[in-house]
Amino acid sequence: MGWVSEQLVEAAQGGDLESITAVVHGAHPHVRRFADHLCASPQDAEDAAQEALLVLYRKIGSLRASAALASWMFRIVRNECLRRARRLLEDAADPGLAASAEDEVLRRLEAERVAEAIRALPDVQRRVLVMRDVLGNPGRTVAGTLGLSTAAMKSHLHRARTAVRARLHTV
Repeated sequence: MGWVSEQLVEAAQGGDLESITAVVHGAHPHVRRFADHLCASPQDAEDAAQEALLVLYRKIGSLRASAALASWMFRIVRNECLRRARRLLEDAADPGLAASAEDEVLRRLEAERVAEAIRALPDVQRRVLVMRDVLGNPGRTVAGTLGLSTAAMKSHLHRARTAVRARLHTV
């Protein structure tokens, strides 16, 4: 934790407002960078980072060990990015009202199968697929956001689509 001293974290845990502010301010670039790697879009990354910083601000007093600050923060970011991805997948799978209760059950089962197939993908493939096919981001944007060449992004996207298709056809 080169960005914050143990004494500063302990003072923040004790309720010192200036220390809490310094810890939150110092954590932002690290939390945001981590969120950029996990979340499907820059907007989700910023929202996840902000949520993690709010949790830090509100609950730093409940942190048991100052050395656990970084892992605690990154776990909050990871969970927030996953929550946002799940919500996105659920929203994409909800086209509107079903014609009957049977249609609704079938639609939900299919949406769960698709979501499970996407969750089973390796991290990079899952992020490329969500950003490109679910969010509709242009290929160059996806590649740039993930730090990939356009060719590498296309390769990951092709592998992800193939894996999802294969998983859906085998079940």
